[in-house]
Amino acid sequence: MRFDFTDLRLFLHVTQTGSITRGAERVHLALASASARIRGMEELLGVPLLKRGRRGVEPTDAGRSLLDHARIVLQQIETMRGDLGAYSRGLKGSVRILANTSALSEHLPALLATFLAANPTIDIDLEDRESPAIGAAIAAGDADIGIGSQTASVPGLQSHPFRTDRLVLAVPTGHRLAGKRQTRFAELLDLDFVGLPRGTALDEHLAMQAARLGRALRLRVRVNSLDTVCAMVAAGVGVGVVPEMTARRHRRVLPLTTVRIVEPWAMRELSLYVRDSRRLPRPAQRLFDTLRGGR
Repeated sequence: MRFDFTDLRLFLHVTQTGSITRGAERVHLALASASARIRGMEELLGVPLLKRGRRGVEPTDAGRSLLDHARIVLQQIETMRGDLGAYSRGLKGSVRILANTSALSEHLPALLATFLAANPTIDIDLEDRESPAIGAAIAAGDADIGIGSQTASVPGLQSHPFRTDRLVLAVPTGHRLAGKRQTRFAELLDLDFVGLPRGTALDEHLAMQAARLGRALRLRVRVNSLDTVCAMVAAGVGVGVVPEMTARRHRRVLPLTTVRIVEPWAMRELSLYVRDSRRLPRPAQRLFDTLRGGR
């Protein structure tokens, strides 16, 4: 069955006006051409679509069924045209961001909420990745914008300062380390930890640092968010390594304290990573400008 959109529009206008002549005028067809199209549709379907009389035409039962489908199809075409028109004006699109755990949980929520409210036709695909994997993915074109530490930097990428991010040890009030100002990571590896799910950026980062010391973290429990890590630490389940901003937020309401981790990897400068900021798609460019200006 082969109808084109002109056939469907013609049939819609013919039934609306009750006249093949006036229907043809609405779609800018000659009467002979319009009549031939109607006959061709009837021959193709093997049933009459119009009842012809002195006062004009009206649809048969088959014609009314075709009319229902024609309205649906033409409405969907108009919806598609509107959506694609928004894309052509650079107003609609999806931006893919890769970010490490700290950026995703502490720095991005407020910025992205403001951006999305101001840009209702732009969607964001946000994924948690460890910083070295972020750089490789951006370089390969798997995402538009990356946010990670210096370890995300790879040749060919542009980097732009975003935030300073310090990782600290969170311990329950009354813990033997609670009175210390700082500690080495090696001194913590006999403690029970509360951690994030396997594969999250912070989990992989801490596992890698422990492996460099020939050890593994003793994880008593894995939970699905940094907020839950802090709640479990405050309840005495174990200790946790979290961004300082997260710990500060929870110290106001939970019985926990923080100890500075004296390791180079615990003090991180987060940056925005892109292939070329001048060649980003327009929705990504708009978000990139927002993230740079949100300092």
